[in-house]
Amino acid sequence: MKPLGTFAFLLAALATPMPGSEAPPTPNLTASALDSTSSRLAQGLVAKHGEGQRVRIQRGLKQVRVFWRAEDGDEKAFEAFVQGQFAGDQKALDALFNRLEFALESYFGHAHEIGRDFRWHTDLDLGPVLPVDEILSGYDPGAHFVDDAFTNKLAFVVLLNFPLSDLAVREQEGATWTRRQWAEARLADLFSRRVPAAVNQAYAEASGQAERYIASYNIWMHHLVDGQGQRLFEPKKRLLAHWNLRDELKSRYAQGAAGLDRQRLIQKVMERIVTQTIPGAVIDNPLLDWNPDTNEVRVAAVADSDRPVPSDLKPSSAPEPDTRYKVLLDCFLAVQKADPYSPTAPTYIARSFDEDRQLPEARVREMLEELCGSPLVKQVAGVIGRRLGRQLEPFDVWYNGFRPGSGLDEAKLDALIKAKYPTAAAYKADIPNLLRGLGFSAERAAWLASRIEVDPARGSGHAMGAQRRADNAHLRTRVGSEGMDYKGFNIAVHEMGHNVEQTFSLVNVDHWLLKGVPNTGFTEALAFVFQAQDLKLLGQPQPDAKALAEKTLNDFWGAYEIAGVGLVDMAVWHWMYDHPAATPGQLKEAVLGISRDIWNRYYAPVLGQKDCVLLGIYSHMINNFLYLPNYPIGHMIAFQIEREIEKTGKLGATFERMATQGRLTPDLWMMKATGRPVGPEALLEATQEALKAIK
Repeated sequence: MKPLGTFAFLLAALATPMPGSEAPPTPNLTASALDSTSSRLAQGLVAKHGEGQRVRIQRGLKQVRVFWRAEDGDEKAFEAFVQGQFAGDQKALDALFNRLEFALESYFGHAHEIGRDFRWHTDLDLGPVLPVDEILSGYDPGAHFVDDAFTNKLAFVVLLNFPLSDLAVREQEGATWTRRQWAEARLADLFSRRVPAAVNQAYAEASGQAERYIASYNIWMHHLVDGQGQRLFEPKKRLLAHWNLRDELKSRYAQGAAGLDRQRLIQKVMERIVTQTIPGAVIDNPLLDWNPDTNEVRVAAVADSDRPVPSDLKPSSAPEPDTRYKVLLDCFLAVQKADPYSPTAPTYIARSFDEDRQLPEARVREMLEELCGSPLVKQVAGVIGRRLGRQLEPFDVWYNGFRPGSGLDEAKLDALIKAKYPTAAAYKADIPNLLRGLGFSAERAAWLASRIEVDPARGSGHAMGAQRRADNAHLRTRVGSEGMDYKGFNIAVHEMGHNVEQTFSLVNVDHWLLKGVPNTGFTEALAFVFQAQDLKLLGQPQPDAKALAEKTLNDFWGAYEIAGVGLVDMAVWHWMYDHPAATPGQLKEAVLGISRDIWNRYYAPVLGQKDCVLLGIYSHMINNFLYLPNYPIGHMIAFQIEREIEKTGKLGATFERMATQGRLTPDLWMMKATGRPVGPEALLEATQEALKAIK
């Protein structure tokens, strides 16, 4: 899952608006006055500090001019500021850089901790959510930072002294930059747009609303009934959409043909969610029985929860009123509000790709389409069909039979995990052993474990890294009343991968301003490396050559599945920008149409059934704002990273070497890590070889 951080949007791309909803203020000075003042100031500063500073002086004046507004002062104030704040030699520049890096780590780190505490009871499974918790979780203590930094002119100090740069410049010149130059670029990034605090706060409120909606979207599986009134799932199985539903579907492959009815029923539930024909009353409700095929709802004939039954309980088949798409639309309208304040990336789409991922959208789309359209898809599908002994169905997009241990009995794994980890604290206590099992030294494992806290998640789980080196990362995973189950363990191992990366890339990187990795695709990739080892950590047999080939096919099939989901997410955001006045109902129809179109192009020829809407089920589309393309990119990156780790044979040391490079551009990071730029080629080549090995 996506690693969460209160200030991720500020540190990467800041926020997002309705054109014309808040027109950016015009500068106080006319263009000619600014040019005249800047020219005179430049000459004076060059005379004072020397000809060698001319380029810096001219660049800094230009950058300040772009953002200077009426409320910032008149021409005299502009002149006094520039003369007083320009660092005229290397010694002064070093002192300024060091002071700013220290202060910003303190600010962002402590404000992040406040935000984490404000969301404590909505993020964690610690009892009922109080009405006030929704208010607390919607507040972002960092929402005013950029606004305040421009008001008190801290932002102008940075813009006057350090260079702004775009993706094109970094791709062209970044390989020759020093670490300090990269850190200066990330410092200037903080003030590359001047977004009002009200816009950032709207972003935080919409994000909080979406998180709450998704975190409470559970289906009580024992209350799903088929046409004969049979209950196909065990009591007390409460699954979050989409994550747990998908993983439950995957787990049923171990039952062979006996699991088919359950898989088909889960597919129907997913389709009902996407089309919003799911009865609103059955969401997170163990008091009603529901037949997803007929949509009939009745008062539950059996009880599997301690929730009291109201005396006036009445079943209702009324559909959820397009709430899913209203939440998505509200998020779009909130993030879109930053558009007028971002002249170099005037849409959230542009900011998401050019500034967050640092990969052009066209290149990402090309990589995803190359993967989905590969002729290898039909070859791998043929292997799956032969193994299943039947025609493939749409839900087979989540086939996991190639995965090592996919034939294991998940009920036995659940029992093993529940006994081992009855609480989040029990998992925390075992982290040193788990990390040693992954290949970290005992000393490194103990140090990392001391930097990771484990909390019981209200949702499926996430990783929240620290923003200050003296703080710890937090691992959140779902722990039921009877303990953690295998799904929870699998997620916990993934989130632990995030936490280890977050720790290395914050604490061990040479500049705080370079903390992190190039984009969240890399974050996901490094977490996938851990997640792929979950069965090894449970003492299962190590894979032989055939099993390794199957693992490659599993990686390919998983990337193929999520690549289509990423294409849907991208197309949906373009549609919303093209239709900013759309209603939730219109957005729903658009999402359904886009999901069907991409399915028909890349999936129906392989999995059958035209016009399937399953590609629209991912909850990330609703609460994570154009995040889904990160997953297929992450699969590609993960495959490249795993191959490098296999070559070195040292997961721990290699993982640490990669994670401490900091937030460079994706290709530069990957070249330093593996000697090859980001792309699907390595995965496609290995899949071709794996198919030969399987045959």
